[in-house]
Amino acid sequence: MKHDTIVILDYGSQYSQLIARRVREANVYSQLVSWRTPAAEVMALQPNGFILSGGPNSVYDDHAPTLPDYVLGSGLPVLGICYGMQLLAYKLGGRVAGSQRREYGPATLLVDVPENPIFTGWRLESGDDREFQQVWMSHGDKVEVLPPGFLPLAHTPNSLYAAAADMKRQYYAVQFHPEVVHTPQGSRLLHNFVRDVCGCADNWTPANFIEEQVAAIREQVGNGRVVLGLSGGVDSAVAGALIHRAIGDQLTCIFVDHGMLRQGEALQVIETFEREQGMKLVAVNAVEEYLEALDGVTDPEVKRRIIGEKFIRIFEREANKLGQIDFLAQGTIYPDVIESAGKDKKEAHVIKTHHNVGGLPDDMDFELVEPLKLLFKDEVRRLGAELGLPDSLVWRQPFPGPGLAIRCLGEITWERLERLRLADAIFVEELRRADMLKSGTQQSFAVLLPVKSVGVMGDGRTYQEVVALRSVTTEDFMTADWARLPYDLLAHVSRRIVNEVAGVNRVVFDITSKPPGTIEWE
Repeated sequence: MKHDTIVILDYGSQYSQLIARRVREANVYSQLVSWRTPAAEVMALQPNGFILSGGPNSVYDDHAPTLPDYVLGSGLPVLGICYGMQLLAYKLGGRVAGSQRREYGPATLLVDVPENPIFTGWRLESGDDREFQQVWMSHGDKVEVLPPGFLPLAHTPNSLYAAAADMKRQYYAVQFHPEVVHTPQGSRLLHNFVRDVCGCADNWTPANFIEEQVAAIREQVGNGRVVLGLSGGVDSAVAGALIHRAIGDQLTCIFVDHGMLRQGEALQVIETFEREQGMKLVAVNAVEEYLEALDGVTDPEVKRRIIGEKFIRIFEREANKLGQIDFLAQGTIYPDVIESAGKDKKEAHVIKTHHNVGGLPDDMDFELVEPLKLLFKDEVRRLGAELGLPDSLVWRQPFPGPGLAIRCLGEITWERLERLRLADAIFVEELRRADMLKSGTQQSFAVLLPVKSVGVMGDGRTYQEVVALRSVTTEDFMTADWARLPYDLLAHVSRRIVNEVAGVNRVVFDITSKPPGTIEWE
């Protein structure tokens, strides 16, 4: 199948995949590749244009990422974002320098040339004698002198050239980040670039993705047999449905109950996939194995790596019982890869390791099948609906692969897991009753803290553990804001947890956004 394509050169920004997501929202296919990727491989994609991502480097750093010659040599439109703008300017003869006043966070963009194609359709607000919009900045360096042929389009109080363009060569550059939600009109700018400047058609849809992935899975797998690590979450569920559509009974799902699932989840997974979806399912009770392996472990990264390796070893053991198995399928998605700074993202900074990305042992026996690794959570949900999965699966709130192990801070014991499981179930139940589980929040859960506090219950002193409630709203899970839950709801949840969960005498509510925090505590 032929579709128009935008190639995004990745320079290590934590937001690189967000650019791809915004382009796809315009129903245009985009593919993110490392700037190191050979020219022949990139040009084989037959791109209609290029976007250069941001990144943590300065163009003057030793061994700084560079702009490949094939980009400008292609004669195609180019959009540089943040570091991409600086790199484009530097390559074409402009001057980049460190800013005396760095910009991190919201900034007011003053649009000097609103009739420019990339600003078409911006809902501009009048302020003083200029047109302005909020944008999101994250940079230390900035362009001080534009290259020959470039004209300024917009500025902020701290960046004289916040946007610029060479209309003749169709080169555009912005210092701000249009891909993040904190630039309200950023999606419009990217839409304008890919649809109007690059001339791409809107021929990229979930149905097209399914068709292409089915073909790709069949090509990769051939006559081989695949096992899928089924957790019951939306990612592995959609991955399973997609792979099952491609290869049918060549797929066997293996569900490992490690004892760190949410309340009632193990039984629900078996009911849904084996009986309702008709997939081959092997259920493994590995609770004792995991608890023994995690005994005394408190470091979150060590927890993740232990769980990742145990996950693979159990799969290898169960796969051996099934006969010849060639592939391991996983529901890895874009945010997993971003935050783990996958092996092909040398410029990215590791935030935390995901068990199904960075926790895999080097000597595993399987080749990976990861059909969702180019998708964000909202894209996965749309894909699940297109595949006909029930809403109960498609809209299930995200749950990390290591499960409650990374929400049970400190030492993991069965008693503490049960304590956390019940507190979490109470919180989720009350959110559901308030009709806030699907539309009001995108992820909500309880965390058991490794601290105790003094309390009083029944006129007696208590010294028991603390539960933190975490609830966020987010569009893409790359950034998130804490959910403004009603005080009465929080009070009711707190009372229930303290009264019904043995060993807990205090409940707190996390009001940290992402960034600076992450959604999970570990």
